[in-house]
Amino acid sequence: MIVSRALALLIFFATYGVVAFGRLPFFRIDRAGAAFLGAALMLASGVVSREAAYRAIDLDTIALLLGMMIVVASLRLAGGFRLIAGWVVLRARHPLLLLSAVVLVSGVLSAFMVNDTICLVMTPLVLDVVRRLGRRAKPYLIAIATASNIGSVATITGNPQNMIVGSLSHIPYRAFAGALAPVAASGLALTIVLIACIWRREFFVRVTLAAEPERTVIFMPLVKVTLIVVLALIIALFAGAPPSEAAVVAGGILLLLGRLKPGRFYGEIDWPLLLMFAGLFIVVAGVQAAFFGPRIVAVAQTWHLDRTAPLAIIVAILSNVVSNVPAILLLRPFIDPLPGADHAWLVAAMASTLAGNFTILGSVANLIVVQRAAAEGVRIGFWDYFVIGAPLTLLTLLIGIWWL
Repeated sequence: MIVSRALALLIFFATYGVVAFGRLPFFRIDRAGAAFLGAALMLASGVVSREAAYRAIDLDTIALLLGMMIVVASLRLAGGFRLIAGWVVLRARHPLLLLSAVVLVSGVLSAFMVNDTICLVMTPLVLDVVRRLGRRAKPYLIAIATASNIGSVATITGNPQNMIVGSLSHIPYRAFAGALAPVAASGLALTIVLIACIWRREFFVRVTLAAEPERTVIFMPLVKVTLIVVLALIIALFAGAPPSEAAVVAGGILLLLGRLKPGRFYGEIDWPLLLMFAGLFIVVAGVQAAFFGPRIVAVAQTWHLDRTAPLAIIVAILSNVVSNVPAILLLRPFIDPLPGADHAWLVAAMASTLAGNFTILGSVANLIVVQRAAAEGVRIGFWDYFVIGAPLTLLTLLIGIWWL
């Protein structure tokens, strides 16, 4: 028993060390590979049985992620995101307006289309826009990361941890959005104010921006089909359709009507992310089997997890220690037995997502922006991000705790 627990703990921390930092010294293995290896070691060591490993993988979450990736891929292949960027360039005549547009577009799109993929798409587009307008890139890129995290709080389809919460709690999409959309809206407004105040010389200036939108190929038939499917998907979700089913059906329709070879769509899907999530489900299941027995769950009840503030603080801290997705998975045995479990799940979703803004390492969305920016010659340092991310995290968490 002691050996099994030690192995489970070692595998868990080794896996999440690689997931957090992106690599394993002396080995060429990435986050997805580390999660897959961690799951394999949990099986090989006997910590998790094969049947338990299969049960641990939440197929609803994987299906929801896959369906939403196809939807985003369709809009990207059609040039829809470049169309949005061009619209912004024509109307953002002042740096503060440009910042507001970047925050709102990143936040609103992330609420419905998964924040990680929105960061992947928006970073090069915004970087191109600010360079053509002659503005400093850093505050706008940081705005993408922070706004995408905050905007994704609003719905179940906003980010992977919300998808897991939706799957585990069965909270209706409409109820989830009704509870957390106001937190996201106030957080986006606060993001604009905070970034503008910290980067005063960039935004409080008398200048008129002018640049022609970049000429690019837009496949309007696919843009129109995608927007119709997205609208139908949102309506279905708010009407009570199971999110995973609705997303998979939407993705299937776009594969049928997209007028592109399916391989083009498949090339846009983040398959390593899906593999990483499947592996993480098994790794966390191993830790839960080894450590989270009835005695531990009983002790946790003394931590007042049924109260909003204590639970939010614990989730926020845990999310910055082991990342937000594993934090949600680890907390399941403690939240499910609570009398107000639905409320507790909403608090967990809110706190785990907002905590992602605390540092660059707080969420995958942040890392995507930083890495894509570095590839284009723009370095966002730890302190560049922290001076905005830390106060923004604390303030939005206070708003979320007060609201809930």
